[in-house]
Amino acid sequence: MTILAIETSGKYCSVALIHDGLAEFSREDDIEMNHARAIGPFVESCLEEAHRKEWKIDAVAVSTGPGSYTGLRIGMSMAKGLCFSLDVPLIGVSTLKLLAVKAMFRNIEWQGDEILVPMIDARRMEVYTAAYDFRLDMHLKPTPMILTADCYDMLPEGREIYFMGDGAEKSKQALSGDHYHWLDNINPSASDMTALAEKAFREGDFLDVAYSVPEYIKEYEARKSAVKGL
Repeated sequence: MTILAIETSGKYCSVALIHDGLAEFSREDDIEMNHARAIGPFVESCLEEAHRKEWKIDAVAVSTGPGSYTGLRIGMSMAKGLCFSLDVPLIGVSTLKLLAVKAMFRNIEWQGDEILVPMIDARRMEVYTAAYDFRLDMHLKPTPMILTADCYDMLPEGREIYFMGDGAEKSKQALSGDHYHWLDNINPSASDMTALAEKAFREGDFLDVAYSVPEYIKEYEARKSAVKGL
């Protein structure tokens, strides 16, 4: 099984070639919000590597968000175009679930009953967030949330809660408790989509190539320019 994975929901664009359970080849940008320029060359490099190794692309996986509105549109458009041209199915990977799964693979002595809470920065004291256990059952569905002292009180009592993602750092200003913990440097990457993308492929869990859209969660709000006439 070979899957071309595209991640554009975060600050950095990345594309990976996943083959039989491993991310065998990847390209990741080091320039923030450079998705439009980087994605084409990155995809081309991955396709060339697949051709060199004589691997047939079986599906294209793309991060569906939430995250950067512009980045999500760029990634989804590229993924759809590839699916049409290669005649392969489209797999959608939730960015929040992706962050939770990446945290699971951290070298931590997990007990297995912890709750993983990914957070994506949504400006000011707002984040896009969700909560998962180690079976990836949702204890909080993906939602925009204003960070307050009691905003996660609905999660199961007596469980250790771990926060991760680029919105987690600012949550330290609002949240406190011995059962709260923070994991650094958990960011979305195409290479980390392996487990979720292959699971979706095995289960036939595909998106409609024609009509699927990113999971923005919150409608885009245009900001009025301070310059008259703009």
